[in-house]
Amino acid sequence: MISPRPHTSLATQQKLREFGWEVLMHPPYSPDLAPSDFHLFRSLQNSLGSVRLTSREGCQNHLSQFFDQKPQIIYSNGITSLPTRWQKVIQQNGTYIL
Repeated sequence: MISPRPHTSLATQQKLREFGWEVLMHPPYSPDLAPSDFHLFRSLQNSLGSVRLTSREGCQNHLSQFFDQKPQIIYSNGITSLPTRWQKVIQQNGTYIL
């Protein structure tokens, strides 16, 4: 018999406590924190506007070019801006922020 894997959420919570990281409370869903609103995905959506992908290889090539053209600072700025966005949602009690 295979032993069950620990629940991912519990394992994650335990690891965060080990690191001593502060965990901000947030609603289970907030349009302000939706992955589709994340700066990188919006940019990706714009890059796909007029592209017609006809094969898996074409899709992989487009994605590779898209990510290769982005400067490293884009990724770190996106990650470091998340706590500020989370805090805004918390202060607004989860209501949508324009």
